[in-house]
Parts: sequence; C-alpha cells; structure tokens
Amino acid sequence: MRRHLLLAATAALIASPAIAQDGTTARIIDEGLNHSQVMVTAQGLTDVIGPRLTNSPAMRKAEGWTQDRFREWGLKNIHKEGFPFGRGWSIERSSVRMVTPRAIQLTAIPIAWTPATTGALTAPVIVAPIGKIRDFDKWRGQLRGKVVMLTAPGTGDEPDEAPFRRLSGEDLGKLDQYQLPHNDPEATDRRLKRLDFQQKLDAFLKAEGAVAFATISYRDGKLLHGEGYMFGVGETPSMPGVQIAAEDYRRLARLAKIGPAPTLEIVSDVRFDDSDVNAYNVFAEIPGTDPKAGYVMAGAHLDSWVAGDGAADNAAGSAMVMEAARILAATGVRPKRTIRFALWAGEEQGILGSMAYVEKHLATRGAGTALGNGQGMQRYYGFANRWPVTPLPGYRDLTAYFNIDNGSGKLRGLYAENNPAAVPLLRDWLSPFATMGAGTVVVRPTGGTDHVFMQSVGVPGFQFIQDPLDYGSRIHHSSADTFDHLKGDDMRQGATVLAGVLLAAADSDKVLPRPPLPTKPAVTDPFAYSDGDDD
Repeated sequence: MRRHLLLAATAALIASPAIAQDGTTARIIDEGLNHSQVMVTAQGLTDVIGPRLTNSPAMRKAEGWTQDRFREWGLKNIHKEGFPFGRGWSIERSSVRMVTPRAIQLTAIPIAWTPATTGALTAPVIVAPIGKIRDFDKWRGQLRGKVVMLTAPGTGDEPDEAPFRRLSGEDLGKLDQYQLPHNDPEATDRRLKRLDFQQKLDAFLKAEGAVAFATISYRDGKLLHGEGYMFGVGETPSMPGVQIAAEDYRRLARLAKIGPAPTLEIVSDVRFDDSDVNAYNVFAEIPGTDPKAGYVMAGAHLDSWVAGDGAADNAAGSAMVMEAARILAATGVRPKRTIRFALWAGEEQGILGSMAYVEKHLATRGAGTALGNGQGMQRYYGFANRWPVTPLPGYRDLTAYFNIDNGSGKLRGLYAENNPAAVPLLRDWLSPFATMGAGTVVVRPTGGTDHVFMQSVGVPGFQFIQDPLDYGSRIHHSSADTFDHLKGDDMRQGATVLAGVLLAAADSDKVLPRPPLPTKPAVTDPFAYSDGDDD
C-alpha cells in the first residue's frame, strides 16, 4: 500500500467531523485501501479472460465470471438481461506478410466482424483511397484481384503533447463551464445517411472483384485497433479486412507508388458464433431497507475491442464497480435505497446495453426516422432524436447513476451534466474524499458512454472525472491496452470513492434535482445551410 493513499485516508477522516462520527465511512476507506481486490479482479478480466468483444466467447465467459464474483461477495439479485445485438466473432490467429519485393512480417489485425480467408490469401495491393460514394467512379475497373488499401497513407503522426499526464487544478477549473445545448437535426440526418457507406463500399469492392481490403491504423507507434461495426445478422462484409500499423502501411504505399506493387499474404482465421444473437448486461444488488425509496446505481461497460485485453477500456471501470460492490458488502451496510451494480454490453457498438436498460426500465422514445430505428450506430445516433419521451413506471425509482469509463486514472470528481442544481449535493457526497483528490464537481457535460441515454430522458446519470494518464494518447482501443498500463493506487482510490458516494446517495434524505422531462427542442440555428452532401 502506497504511503500517500494512507495519508489521504487519514486526512479525510480528520478533516470531516461528520466522517469521524460515522464508522461506516471509516470502514469503507479501510476496506478499500487496506484490503483491496480491485487489481485481482482486473487481472482476471484481462490476463485470464482477455478482450471481451460483445457476443464473443470471451464475453460470454466474462458474463459468467463476473456473476460468480458477485455471488462470492454476497450480493443479491444477480442476473443478466438480454437485448438483440448480432453475431459473435473472435480471432483464432492472424498473419499479414509482405512477400514481394521482400519478405516482411507486418503488424496487422483482422477488422472486427470481417470474414476469414480460406487459408493464405496472396495478392498485390492497390492504394485506392475511398471515403465517399463519389470515389467509386475513380477506381472502377482497377481493383480486380487486389488487396485494396482504402486509406490515404499520410506522412506520419508524431505526438506534440506529453503522452502521460494528470489533471492540474487549472485543468479541472476549465471543465466547470456550462455548455449551451445545440440542436441540429439536419446534421444528425447526415450522420445517419453516412452509416450505410460501409455496406455500399463492400458491395462495390465485391462487384469490382477485389479479394480483401486494408486500412491504416489511426495511431503511429505500431499500435493497432481493428474496430469494425458490421456485426448485425445479414451485415457481414463479403471479404476479409485487415488494419495495418501506420508505419507498415506507409511502407507499402511508398513501394506501390514507385512500383511494382507489393504482394501481401493474409491469413485471417476468425470465427463467427451465431448461437445467441442477444447480448447481456450483468446486474447485482445490495438490497435497500426501504422498498419505496428507489435505488442508486453504478455501472461500467464490460465489453471491449480485441487488439489488446480491454484493460483501461474498460476492465478498469468494471473492476472498480465490482470492487465498490465488494467493499460495501464486506462492510455489511444496510442502505435505505437499493444499490444496483451494472456491467454493460455493447457499449463499443453504440452504447447499446445501457440504451436497452433505459428502454426497458426507465423511458421509451418516439418512433423517429426509419434510419434512426435500425441497429448499432443507427440506434445510437437516432435515439436522442426520437420524440416524445414517455416515462415508464420505474422512471423515478432510479435516483442517481454513476458511470466509470475513462481508464484507470484517479477519480477527481464528477461532471454535473449541465445540471447546476445537482452540484451542491454531489459535492456533499464527495466531500469525505476531497483530500484523496476527488472533491471536484464541474457543471460541464460529457458524453460517449453509458450515462448519456439516461441523461437524454431526464434521469440523473453522471460520469466521473478521471486523470487521463495515457488513455487518450495511446491506450484507448489499442493493442497496448493491457494490464501493465493500469494504475493500482488510482484504482484502489477510485473504487473506495465510488463505494462512499454510492452509500451517501443511497442513504441521503435529499434526492438529486432532475431537469424537466425532455421535449423536442427548437432548431438552434434555423437559418443555417448545409455545408454540402456527404456522397
């Protein structure tokens, strides 16, 4: 145990008279800092289970493993809830080699949900950047028998900022700004129309006789990512696809430029699993003593991409949520409100797991446009633009939701999500942990993870502020996202803070003020013109 965390714990107890009289909070701090299992949990999710792509065999293993841990710790109502998703997919082995003009083993990965090769596929490359439908005509008649390199190679991406950093007081202060909402339904419609581009591109490549495609990794440093989004039943691409490390991709492009074009050998041994098209969220609870008081909840997404082990994104958040559950169970708390713990699926494909929870337990939204009622990213972009919002009977039962999904960095506080009225109570719940660095509440909203659809229907859902570390610079979605980049002291602090905040919210006589039930907003700028089509 690091000395600075123990000193922080001691200072927290001394600084707050309320805590000094509250043995439960002291026990939470002791259990969280002196008896932590958070890194053992994180190691089980990463080293042992590995990457957890939604509906993959590893994700199925994680669903069972996490429920077993909750049972060991004595939690109640442990179960999973399914929602329609699509195909399972996993990588058995893969290899991409340049075989002419010389033999080189390339750093590459199959793109998620692309099909396997039949043995080794050998073909020359062609650099044919295609990003819009209007690019098809430029390359018509030139792609037969080729591995099509779809991305322009660029010239390099050297970082101009420190790859690892923590938030300063000045950084935190800059976050405390109310952001005016902006409603541009035409922009949403344009995004939705672009989402079928991958299907159109796949059909074009197939019609032109291409044999495979390749894209460039969007980070230098031999990092890989391999994201893909054609996971729906009936959406599988026609041909294998690989993402190639930026340095290797540019070498291929340079050789192709001067000619003759290099030849690649691609082996992509990937497997589909169609045994169950549903994905599953995992839940566990500490029951409340007042059935009429509702519940509070903490959540993190259990799924990940497959280039690394999904450690910072988001085994870290899942392990902290699970550790908060273990801490509270170990201290024997009997909260007024039930405390529910959620491990979401399908976050990486459009926040689909928490969306399913919202639609089942909290509120439904109107039909919207046909495009916005599809699956995957279509549902993601369409959900917040469907009107009206209709609360379900359990709408007001959830009094507060807290999400962790920004890596393994220390918790620094909470985003109040443009709800200034919630700030005082959030600060009060965090106050015992201010000397651990977690006392900041900023009004700014944040997006891109599992609290956003709760906010979009007017339910108080919040994301924690975290030190970024190297999450955005090199870890997020990358092949470097492994256990080695997790920070144990930070995760012990995070789980302890989360446990304390959850108990405070569960026992509070006050509930967080909610914004009005969302209604369809006016267009922010009714005089704006589109900047052109996206074809």
